[in-house]
Amino acid sequence: MIDLHTHSNFSDGSDTPAQLAARAHDLGLRAISLTDHDTTASHDQMAEACARLDLELIAGVEISLLDSTFARHGVDGQSFARGVHVLAYFLPLQAEHPVQQLLARLRRDRTERNARLTQRLIELGFDRLTLENVSARAANAEGVGRPHFAAAMFDLHPEIVGERTAASWSQLFVDWLGSTGRAYVAKTTLSLEDFIATAKGSGTVFSIAHPLLNYLPEYSATSIEAVMPAILASLRERGVAGVEAYYGGTSAATRALMLKLTRNAGLIPTGGSDYHGLFKEDVSLGVGHSGDLRVPDEILDELKAAR
Repeated sequence: MIDLHTHSNFSDGSDTPAQLAARAHDLGLRAISLTDHDTTASHDQMAEACARLDLELIAGVEISLLDSTFARHGVDGQSFARGVHVLAYFLPLQAEHPVQQLLARLRRDRTERNARLTQRLIELGFDRLTLENVSARAANAEGVGRPHFAAAMFDLHPEIVGERTAASWSQLFVDWLGSTGRAYVAKTTLSLEDFIATAKGSGTVFSIAHPLLNYLPEYSATSIEAVMPAILASLRERGVAGVEAYYGGTSAATRALMLKLTRNAGLIPTGGSDYHGLFKEDVSLGVGHSGDLRVPDEILDELKAAR
């Protein structure tokens, strides 16, 4: 069993890399990828911990990019480039590499987004919230993300968002911080195509994270079969190698359907729990939200062959 989608406290997870590696070892994982948002700064610590535990580590990152091919539409009818989360595996780690330069740009975009998001929340009534308070919840300033904002909103303004539970945490993103939320602020201006082009020849392999969250957040089996094949075909044509069909936040039936469609599209069905530790308490490493996720070891072999 493997887990190719996890986060540490270098972005919006709560575990240190060493803690994450220890959990993976205790669970019996064969391999893991630490996919912090827009940064590989956690890789060295994770690599050291994994080496001690004889656990295979795949260099990875989760990046926020724009897909204009499948735009989203606002309530006023305007169309916008769709923000999508993309997992990049086997990427170069040298700071001077163009891929790392793009990650630095994404981190700058994140910093600017966080300032705008803070102001937007204050305007919406969260007047006790400050960027300093939010940032104090992260291990480093560059790693501040929406889960840190969510934690601050629950702590400082329970009269607006209610008490924190697993359900209210998810609902907060729907109502406030997600792409349909009242306080949503886009984070990036970098396109999917530009990032893939920059990484060409580097051995980086791209997979779309939680594809239904990205492209079809409200779905049924019927709508998945009607909508997703065209999206998957387009992604393959544009240089994406995989799709996270084994996603820890979906049911076994949905995973089975996405697995079929992903294979039909000629893509690799990647998978992971999207583990964030205490920031997603209902999601467990390796086994996801429902506890029945199992990502086959063979998927890693397919990704290696795609380099």
